[in-house]
Amino acid sequence: MNLPRAPNPFQFVTQVTLVELTGLKARGLRELVEHVKVVPGSVVYHHTHHFLRQHQFLSPEPPNDFAYWATGALKEERLGEQLAAIDTIQFTSIRALREKIVEVLERYLSRASRIREAPEGDEFHFMKSKSFVLPTPHRAYDLAEFADAIRKVSVHSLYHHIFEARLRIERGTNDFYNWLVAELQENELARSIGRLDPYTHTLEALRQRIVSLVEGRIRDILGEGVRAS
Repeated sequence: MNLPRAPNPFQFVTQVTLVELTGLKARGLRELVEHVKVVPGSVVYHHTHHFLRQHQFLSPEPPNDFAYWATGALKEERLGEQLAAIDTIQFTSIRALREKIVEVLERYLSRASRIREAPEGDEFHFMKSKSFVLPTPHRAYDLAEFADAIRKVSVHSLYHHIFEARLRIERGTNDFYNWLVAELQENELARSIGRLDPYTHTLEALRQRIVSLVEGRIRDILGEGVRAS
């Protein structure tokens, strides 16, 4: 039995990211929150996601730069815990994520009797990520080709389709989910992939889990074909 083929293939892309300094910095929390309110979304995205790109093989739980700075430079451990507890997967837009960070910072400031400032040289420096999207030779028309391509593409490609698509490009979910539903009507498989929490897996672990889900669905389809014949 042949697998169903999509009218339009999934075209895998990859990305190259350039990190730039903005020239903005904060020594204390009041400066930090005022900058967070107005910096471009690319800045908020960088400080909540860059660890995933840089250490994709090491840690499944990337730190939040704001939490790291509050704990390390300001010694505000309780605030660091509150910032680290922000569940990034619950947000589908940078705007909503920014608002949550500002809410945590302002609530803490309103209750604090004394706020430390960072020592000279330990200021928070705001940076932004600029991404350049490039095509890859990998494309898929059916689930077998899809699983094979996922095995082969770089972690930068996976990162783009899983993280950038959902939050930075604000597609609401990852690119794999959207293609599976729109082109193959594989709604249940798409939901299974969409339910994966990408912030608690390394990119390599995500790759393996997605391939496993797709291969399981392929076995089901082929088994259904055998029974039907």
